[in-house]
Amino acid sequence: MTTRTALVTGGTSGIGLHIARQLAADGYRVAICARSEPGLASAAASIGPGTVTLAADLFDPHAAAGVVTRALAALGRLDVLINNAGWSPAATIPQTDPDTAIRVFALNAVTPTVMIARAWPAFERQHASGGEGGVVVNVSSIASVDPFPILYAYAAAKAAVNNLAISVAAQGAPIGVRGFSVAPGAVETPLLRTLVDTANLPTDQTLRPEDVATIVLSCVRGERDDANGTTILVPSGPRRST
Repeated sequence: MTTRTALVTGGTSGIGLHIARQLAADGYRVAICARSEPGLASAAASIGPGTVTLAADLFDPHAAAGVVTRALAALGRLDVLINNAGWSPAATIPQTDPDTAIRVFALNAVTPTVMIARAWPAFERQHASGGEGGVVVNVSSIASVDPFPILYAYAAAKAAVNNLAISVAAQGAPIGVRGFSVAPGAVETPLLRTLVDTANLPTDQTLRPEDVATIVLSCVRGERDDANGTTILVPSGPRRST
């Protein structure tokens, strides 16, 4: 039986780490990508044996494309691509200079675009050999449809990510490739706390990373195929009791 494989960017913490753990629990061999080699090693230990670690600067689209090539070399195939890595400073319209705009779009929009393109031939080969092509899930943001003032460039970049899901689903239909965008509200992650403190956004008003990961996994598993090619909005708000 062929072992299914997955590549998760930003897989060392927050949503990405929980996605990688859940994929491993589902039987996938997982590759994770981030900049920090110590962070990758620590995350891999928590994900499980056989986890592939790929250090790269995903602000560089050429390096991002290379990550897919390296993942394919290590894994032999690629069934799932999770574009999760993201970053933004707090910047309104007048606070956004050219360098900030370039960096925000490079990581949040350009890198997912080129990683999908680099993975596409593998999806085509897998379909041609009688299997499913693959699935792409992009982690977006609810800011993409309701821009927050301090996330001017980030919101626009994530709107582009939503559009990628439309293209993936449309162009992927003949080769068995599905595409989704999952757009959460405020998620309790290190990135969130660089933007807003708990006094202004209490923890009980945010989403848990593992809850967002569960939605991503439901896309991978085929449980949300009615949403193929769309953006799944996941608003934040008061947490329910568990």
